[in-house]
Amino acid sequence: MGLLVVATFVAVAGIGTKRTAPGSDEGEGRYEAVVETLGEVVRTPVVWAISFVGITVLVGGSILLGVGSFGIPEGLAGTLVNVAYLAVGLLLVGFVFLGAYFATRSRGLGNAHGVAAGTLATGAAFLVLVTVQLVVGVIG
Repeated sequence: MGLLVVATFVAVAGIGTKRTAPGSDEGEGRYEAVVETLGEVVRTPVVWAISFVGITVLVGGSILLGVGSFGIPEGLAGTLVNVAYLAVGLLLVGFVFLGAYFATRSRGLGNAHGVAAGTLATGAAFLVLVTVQLVVGVIG
């Protein structure tokens, strides 16, 4: 919940900033420069490919080290498997939140609407997970 609060604060932080007309150079500050630079980096396919390979190696390597018999202490093996579960869980939460956020933003609504939709979708997915866990017991 703490991470959700921080993510919500970061997403909504830009709402109160002074807006300028498109094409004008007034108000071009550090925030706009950072957002523009990060936007250019995110739109680069090489960054996506390297991120995918890195995440795959992290999750796959931690699972292999956790369940294989490579001489790793038992406590560390369980921790590596938990790290893999955490990484996959964060990816799924990110997909749900950002999918709802960008779907809302692409329909012309603002940041606050996108954050609200992302939070609602993430909360609904969490409630479904808790319900399935209580009925079927899929986790642990």
